[in-house]
Amino acid sequence: MNKKAILEGLFFVMGDDGVSLKQIEEVLEIDEDKANSLLEELKKDLVSDDRGLTIEKLGNKYKMTTKSEHKEYYKKIVTDEESNTLSQAALETLAIIAYNEPITRIDVDKLRGVSSSQMLRKLVAKGLIEDVGRSDQPGRPYLYSTTDLFLDYFKMSSKSELPSIDEYLEEEEETEESDLYTAKYREEEVL
Repeated sequence: MNKKAILEGLFFVMGDDGVSLKQIEEVLEIDEDKANSLLEELKKDLVSDDRGLTIEKLGNKYKMTTKSEHKEYYKKIVTDEESNTLSQAALETLAIIAYNEPITRIDVDKLRGVSSSQMLRKLVAKGLIEDVGRSDQPGRPYLYSTTDLFLDYFKMSSKSELPSIDEYLEEEEETEESDLYTAKYREEEVL
């Protein structure tokens, strides 16, 4: 079995979380020297001009990233008018940040129930959110807040114009109560 190919797949699976040398050793069941050797081989393969990715050591983890010399092309897709609409996931992430800012990625993930790291990168690239410092939590994760462009995008002059969550919850309860009421009478008609 080609362990270098497995290592490349491991980078894909782990995404933004990256892979530590210890994880490589454990997953591939190899020693530290062999893990370093495989990393170097994969790095050499990616150096080629016909490859768009590279491996960088960031902190104590290795991550597969895009090559910095291609960043101008990646910016085009992020700022392209066609890709300028916001997906449901982007709107959900923005709402969580707007109502809880400043907030860490981990806290956004907990509220959404899924990983938000890629969505946060897209929103930062679009200029709708920005990192505003570091949390005091272990690992000192970045704190994210919305920007003035966020306000412009949603045609608000300040964050005080955000709809009240309490009002929304009251409306939702009223809707649920009326649905239960009509559902009960529909059941009796069927009987």
